[in-house]
Amino acid sequence: MAYSKDISLLYGKLCFPFRNKAFIHPSSRIKNKKKLFYEENLSIDKSCYIDALSSDGINLGKNVSIGKYTCIECTGSLKDMGKGLIVGNNVGLGTHCFYGCAGGIEIGENTIFGNYVTLHSENHRFSDKILPIRLQGVTRKGNSIGINCWIGAKSTILDGARINNGCVIAAGSVVTAGIYEENCFYSGNPA
Repeated sequence: MAYSKDISLLYGKLCFPFRNKAFIHPSSRIKNKKKLFYEENLSIDKSCYIDALSSDGINLGKNVSIGKYTCIECTGSLKDMGKGLIVGNNVGLGTHCFYGCAGGIEIGENTIFGNYVTLHSENHRFSDKILPIRLQGVTRKGNSIGINCWIGAKSTILDGARINNGCVIAAGSVVTAGIYEENCFYSGNPA
């Protein structure tokens, strides 16, 4: 295990020379590194895909860990630049997660994510019955998750969801657009 951490630290120094300590597994791919900012002790596990191309980039606090096989995409189309991702201190992003950050995602400190969680901060328009959906554009309300939340495994958080501080989202829940009161437990489809 220590050998693996040493290699991840070395690879972190190669990816981000002259920056704070980062542990990055060599199998992970990071695109647009100049748009990825972090404070210290960043950990990116194996086989992650991170593309920081966006207007605001990716901003990670201290002690952020990104679980293996996680995908973070800030822009879906070069024609329409995405907003980006902001993550507070001491946040654990689970394994096999997807973060679609085109509409902007903000995650408060001390929040933890289970495995296979997906966040979608944009939505397709589909009101025109003649024009193909892919040509109708998107809406972007963004997502925000407060401080000290727990997002359960296989939860899906859709565009426009505002989850306040201290919330627990049960495993497998679908969180639709709306405001979720603080210190509450939400579950179901829709939550």
